[in-house]
Amino acid sequence: MPDGPGVVEDRYRYAGVGCVTFMAGAVSGTMIAVLIAKLVGDARGCRPTPGLPACDWHVYAFVGMLLGAITLPFLALRSLRRRNATASDSQRG
Repeated sequence: MPDGPGVVEDRYRYAGVGCVTFMAGAVSGTMIAVLIAKLVGDARGCRPTPGLPACDWHVYAFVGMLLGAITLPFLALRSLRRRNATASDSQRG
C-alpha cells in the first residue's frame, strides 16, 4: 500500500482520536466502575472508611480504567475506519 498524502493524514487522525478516546475511556470507565463498587458495597452491607467512596473501590476503579481505556478507542477507531472505507468506496464510483 503506497504512502500517499491521504494515508499520512489518516494516520495522524487515527493517532489523535486514539489518544483522546484512550484518556476519556480510562476516566469514564473508572467513574462507572466506582459507581458499581458503591452499589455492590451497599448490596453487601459494607461500610466504607470515611472519606472513601466504597469498599474495594480501587479494584473496581482499576478494572474499569482498563476496560474503558481499551474499549472506547477500539470502538471509535473501528467506526472511523468504516466511515473512511465507505467514503472512499463511494468516491471510486
